Amino acid sequence: MGLNIKDIIPRKEIQIENLKGKVVCVDAFNTLYQFLSSIRQVDGTPLMDNQKRITSHLSGIFYRNISLLSDGLKMVYVFDGKPPELKGKIHLIRGKNRDLAREKYDDATSKEDVDLMGKYGRQLVRLDDQMIEESKQLLKAMGIEVVQAPSEGESQAAYLSRVKQEVYATASQDYDCLLFGAPLLIRNLTLAKRRKTFSGWVEIKPELIELNTVLNALEINLDQLICVGILIGTDYNPKGIPGIGQKRALDIVKKYKQPVLIFESVKEQLENLPEEDKFNWQEIFELFHKPKVIDADFKFGQIDENKIKDLLVGEHDFSEERVEKQLEKLRKIKEASKQKGLGNWI
Repeated sequence: MGLNIKDIIPRKEIQIENLKGKVVCVDAFNTLYQFLSSIRQVDGTPLMDNQKRITSHLSGIFYRNISLLSDGLKMVYVFDGKPPELKGKIHLIRGKNRDLAREKYDDATSKEDVDLMGKYGRQLVRLDDQMIEESKQLLKAMGIEVVQAPSEGESQAAYLSRVKQEVYATASQDYDCLLFGAPLLIRNLTLAKRRKTFSGWVEIKPELIELNTVLNALEINLDQLICVGILIGTDYNPKGIPGIGQKRALDIVKKYKQPVLIFESVKEQLENLPEEDKFNWQEIFELFHKPKVIDADFKFGQIDENKIKDLLVGEHDFSEERVEKQLEKLRKIKEASKQKGLGNWI
């Protein structure tokens, strides 16, 4: 789900070429869920191997990241650790949504409605421990660095982009990264370049969102942006305050300015929320201000072609010919990096 502030956030389209030579911290879970939901058959069935094990995530990691590496990007995938207890509500909602999607998918299947099967099949996404472990193995074998966060991957990625001089930006679809203080957020980085919609195919371009530009355009500070998010609803309080959308939340924040006064102004609405939707704004505010993160040093490792082949071809029945073609691209990337004297920075 994530925070929805897209209507009030300024952003600009960029070309992949603009990111050449730059290090980007990728929100791993967010990206893997993209792969699992988007890399599917027309009827919504995910890619699978001969043992019916899902491989959509591995396909996304391998093919799309090689494309990005070929464009000169250097990526660090940041994986989630233990989520804060407050995230239990969003997990419950997601579980209910999956159950509902399963019912609708089964109904569409019985009617042989391929379009609806595709729609609801994409909502049945689950990421399990084996998928996570294999994703880490494949990324490392490709020479892409992996960082294990103690808690939220997006907060860890935002932290690294703030404190590590070599990190250019955070890549995620979630605007929450801005509330965690990510100076630069890139959206649509790992998405396919074209997406099919009801009106036809549309081109998907990466977007760059600069936190300082956002704050200046909205005429607020980071504390106030966090308050906007809490009023609308975050993963820690998914429903926010009913009746308060993006623009109204911004108006309230700009009028009352101080967090205490902002939430005092909506005290009655907070008290009237159903018990399961009530939240402590100070607790959420603190999570965005002081997330559980670690200092992580990283270096880009060597490409392990044998590991890649064993995992994709040997374990999961990928086409050996197609994998070999991609490995040739990796070899060229590696050779180019040597010629430029970049050492392990593939």
